[in-house]
Amino acid sequence: MTPAVDSVAVPPRGHRVRQTIEQLRTRILGGEWPVGAKIPTEPQLVAALGVGRNTVREAVRALVHAGVLECRQGSGTYVVSTDELAPVVARRLTDDRMAEVIEVRRAFEVEAARLAALRRTPEDLAALDGALATREAAWRSGRVGEFVEADAALHTAVVAAAHNGMLAELYASVGAALRSTVAQAMGETLEPERYVDHGRLVEAIRDRDPARAAIEAGAFLEAPSGA
Repeated sequence: MTPAVDSVAVPPRGHRVRQTIEQLRTRILGGEWPVGAKIPTEPQLVAALGVGRNTVREAVRALVHAGVLECRQGSGTYVVSTDELAPVVARRLTDDRMAEVIEVRRAFEVEAARLAALRRTPEDLAALDGALATREAAWRSGRVGEFVEADAALHTAVVAAAHNGMLAELYASVGAALRSTVAQAMGETLEPERYVDHGRLVEAIRDRDPARAAIEAGAFLEAPSGA
């Protein structure tokens, strides 16, 4: 027998909007709608999510305000970020705040290196070795953009080896800002004097030496390249 409408629990409107926001976030983070992808139209979302048009509209508006989605007149709504903190950090990043970015990097990366030395797994070591080899190859290529991305990937692998989910999420949020510090320090060409060896950091993590790993991570941020 179909229950009477009055007997069905209908959540308050604000709760429905929050649930819809979470559903949209889940699909974005899950890769169903990657960065750069156009999300379904409003009627399609209404049908897929089982909520009203106004609820969908408010949820989309909230994610636009957060910098995750972008509405393009006459084209649709697109995913521009998977992280709500990233656009905030990007807006606050200016050349005169690079010193602050370096300080934030130190706070994240030194602790990540220390934890990685304590918690790393054989799989983490394999990832670190691979990222280190890619970074070395990128340096030899002489292409700044390629090196900046490879350097960031190695630091991200260190953070992943720390096995702290919140640290990894926060680090990802400031990823663009961190890349900017390296790119700015490198300039247009990869000069030999700006090279910083990261092999010792990986070895400290391999040796399960948290004190040495922290020292190595901090030393990079004192180097001219900040890489």
